[in-house]
Amino acid sequence: MRAVFFLSLALLAQLAMAQNLTGIWRGKRTQGAQGCFPEYGLELHIYYSNEQLIMGNAYSYVSREQFTKTIFKGRYNAQTKRLVLIESSVLSYNVPPQCIPCIKTYQLSFAKQGAEELLTGQWSGHEMGNNNACVPGNIDLHREAQPIFPVTIQQNDSLARLQQQLTLQQREKELVQTLKVDTSLIRIDLYDNAEIDDDTVSIFLNGALILHKKRLTDRPLTLHINAMPNTDYELMMYAENLGRIPPNTSLMIVTAGRRKYEIRISSSETKSAVVKFRYNL
Repeated sequence: MRAVFFLSLALLAQLAMAQNLTGIWRGKRTQGAQGCFPEYGLELHIYYSNEQLIMGNAYSYVSREQFTKTIFKGRYNAQTKRLVLIESSVLSYNVPPQCIPCIKTYQLSFAKQGAEELLTGQWSGHEMGNNNACVPGNIDLHREAQPIFPVTIQQNDSLARLQQQLTLQQREKELVQTLKVDTSLIRIDLYDNAEIDDDTVSIFLNGALILHKKRLTDRPLTLHINAMPNTDYELMMYAENLGRIPPNTSLMIVTAGRRKYEIRISSSETKSAVVKFRYNL
C-alpha cells in the first residue's frame, strides 16, 4: 500500500510539472542599438505543446500593418521550466525598406505570478536571406485570452498546394450545430451515416483544406484539432459526390475532453454542412 501511495505522489508531481503552453502569448521584444526598432510587439500562437515538441507561429510587429510572421518549433523542459523556440522560416512580412526580418531563436523561462502566466528571456538570430547576425534583445510575454493577429490553420504542404489549384462550386453553408468546448484538444471522427454508398467528401477548417476527396465508410476518418482559446472555428463538409443514395450523409462524433457529441450531417450539390465550435478558456 505504501508503494502505491508513493507511486501516486510521484505521478501527481509529474502532472504538476507538466505545463500546457498552448495558446496566445503577447508582450514585447526589445532590440539593442543599431537594430531596426528599439522595441517591437511580439505575439506567439502556440498551437501544439507536449513534452516532446512545441509548434506555432510568431508575429513580430510595430503595428498591425507592419509585421513579420514566422513559423517555429521548440521544446519545453518541465523540470527547469525553460523552453527553446527556433524559427525556421518567414511566412509573410511587411516592413520598412531599410529593415530586414530576423529569423530568431528564443531562450525563455516560464513562471507564474499569482494568476498571471509569463514567458521571459532573450532572443538572437540572423537576417532573412543571409547569415548576418541580428542585434539581440530581451522578451517579456504573458498569456492572453484573445489574439491580435489571425490564427493560422495548419496544413501540410501538399494540401496547401492542392488548395491553390482547386475550383469549388459556390454552395450555401448550412449550420448544423455550434459547440462550446472546455479543452484545446478536439478529436473528430467521420463515418458514413447510413448504407455505405461511396459518399466522398472534402473537409475545410476556417477555409483551409484539411481532408481531400476521402470516402466515408464504417471506419472513421479521424481529425485531431488543437483549438486556440477564444477563437471561432468553422468545420465545413463539402460533398464531392452524393454516393449511390443521395444526399451525402455522415455521422460526426466530436470528442472534447470528457464530452462526446454525435452530429448527423447532410450535404448536397447546393449546400455544404457546417459545424462551429469554440474553446472558451
